[in-house]
Amino acid sequence: MTNKKNLTTENTRWQNVVTDWSKDKQAFDMSSGKLMMWIFLLGDTFIFSIFLIGYMNARISTTEIWPNASEVFALTIAGHHIPLVLIAIMTFILITSSGTMAIAVKYAYQKDKKIAVYLMVITALLGISFVGMQAFEWSKLILEEGIRPWGNPVGAAQFGASFFMITGFHGLHVSAGVILLLIIARKIHRGDYDKKGFQIVEITGLYWHFVDLVWVFIFAFFYLW
Repeated sequence: MTNKKNLTTENTRWQNVVTDWSKDKQAFDMSSGKLMMWIFLLGDTFIFSIFLIGYMNARISTTEIWPNASEVFALTIAGHHIPLVLIAIMTFILITSSGTMAIAVKYAYQKDKKIAVYLMVITALLGISFVGMQAFEWSKLILEEGIRPWGNPVGAAQFGASFFMITGFHGLHVSAGVILLLIIARKIHRGDYDKKGFQIVEITGLYWHFVDLVWVFIFAFFYLW
């Protein structure tokens, strides 16, 4: 009798679990495209984390002098030596692009294609500006400072390897994001998603916000530390 009672209690317990899970199913109700983007971003998070941890380990363990970021990344404007001015502008551009991307997602779900496309193009142009400034920064370090991935005349050799690897990998992501934004904006403009819905804009936004967030960590660990 006791075993039968225990079995009934156990069955009731599992029925409650099934009922609760069914009620919460909307929490897991997402398209395959959105799910795959989250999985991709999770994997990318591990990669960037490994890069940044490797950079911190190299910086802490090196016995050579680590270059001062305020001096290495400074620009001379009108005779004034201004530290990190270019990096500050690049950061502002990416943060602004996150705002335009978020507003684009809002208008896409409101089915205002015209404004959504404009905002996505603006976001892409901001991304292009960022990549262009990064190319200028690279050329300055290579041509003026003599910094290379395999060497560094102003301090620890690991500095060049870390800098070009981390910022280059991030710049590649920004460039891919720009291409993705322009492709999706064009497809929305010609009506490819009128029947399918505009969740693709949100999926694109997830990628772009991730790229912006990663830059915040790069900015903090590489340029401010």
